[in-house]
Amino acid sequence: MKLQQLRYVVEIVRHGNHLSAAAEALHTSQPGVSRQIQLLEQELGFEIFLRTRNRIIDLTEPGRTVFSIAQRISTEIAALKALKEDIHAGARGVFTIGTTHTHARYVLPKVVERFVAKYPDVKLVLRQGHPEEICDLVDAGDADLAIATDTTRQFPNLVKLPCFDLERCIVAPLGHPVLGVQKLTIEEIAKYPIITYDSHYSGRWKVMKAFSDAGIEPKIVMSGIDADVSKTYVGLGLGIGILARLTYDEKLDAGIGARDASTIFPSSTVNIVLRPNTYLRPYLLDFIQSIAPSLTASKIRAALGQG
Repeated sequence: MKLQQLRYVVEIVRHGNHLSAAAEALHTSQPGVSRQIQLLEQELGFEIFLRTRNRIIDLTEPGRTVFSIAQRISTEIAALKALKEDIHAGARGVFTIGTTHTHARYVLPKVVERFVAKYPDVKLVLRQGHPEEICDLVDAGDADLAIATDTTRQFPNLVKLPCFDLERCIVAPLGHPVLGVQKLTIEEIAKYPIITYDSHYSGRWKVMKAFSDAGIEPKIVMSGIDADVSKTYVGLGLGIGILARLTYDEKLDAGIGARDASTIFPSSTVNIVLRPNTYLRPYLLDFIQSIAPSLTASKIRAALGQG
């Protein structure tokens, strides 16, 4: 059994069971990947993948266990490599962060500014995506940490450290009736077309659950991938927006007003997401504490099972 074969299993699953895509990511040939998987299956004595007409369509039940083990081994090896690089590099290297647009735009600028000034020899990389995408990056070892709200899909191999809550607000063009109503209610909000987040964001499904609990079917006219896009279309008068409150700035968002909706819609928790085997470099700990000062080094180590 070779470590390379286990890596092939992980990459095939990550690429939706497409051998050609996995082979391209691994910089090798499709027949080579296929042959190594067949050799691994022969050695184990059972099939890892379900096939139809020579195409992989899914994992077998024992194959799911193989994938879980292979994924764990791959991340452990990545952690060892990172440890080697970190010990030799000191306060140098590449620090990759998975982040949503909201956090990259509204939470991180001052944190990043301070970090870059303090650690000039560390290359900081921000990789954007929705919460599940950036958690996948961490799970695969392609990012050191993620800053994400809750996800509908579970990530059993990752640890989430709660940082702070995102409250909701309603945004609408100045003069819109929803901004002037004496008491803002979910029934009042539902009178108007609504622009909100994509379904991969907790902001969307928590908002929809609040409507459902109230027995209301809102008219969602558009789902924006981020707050700035949503505000653009709110400004055009296409609907009112339900967004994270920190994304509204009275000075910058000309022509748009906002009202607090934290008592109507539940907040979302922002988490720092890490692999349990993450090597806690001093600058990584410093970065986390810049976002959430309450997350001390000892608390982080204890949460990861390293303390």
